[in-house]
Amino acid sequence: MYKQAAQAYQKASQTAVSPRELEANLLMKAAARLQLIKDEWEESSFAEKDEALTYNRRLWTVLVTSATDKDNPLPQEIKNNLGSLGIFVFKQTMAVLTDPTPEKLATLISINRMIAEGLRSQPE
Repeated sequence: MYKQAAQAYQKASQTAVSPRELEANLLMKAAARLQLIKDEWEESSFAEKDEALTYNRRLWTVLVTSATDKDNPLPQEIKNNLGSLGIFVFKQTMAVLTDPTPEKLATLISINRMIAEGLRSQPE
């Protein structure tokens, strides 16, 4: 599935959308999926919950790997911050999986939305 996420990311990045806009769109898509699970917690199956969390985790894996790459021109401080945020996202994902409650999704949803908004508000 990681390969599929990476391929989708590469394919989408080849369109006319800027890389920042693509990242923002993918983060918003992940946030929307998590929000749906949160809103329909009781009706959602474990598989649906796991799928939404897996999508988000894989997206963050791609984002963090790309952002922290030695060839990425981002300043080191931003790379470090994104790496730390990624670790937090992974830990929060594990917290949801080990003790599932819909309230725990709020943090992941909020992070995705805030980062997406930041990507859209910054000049390229």
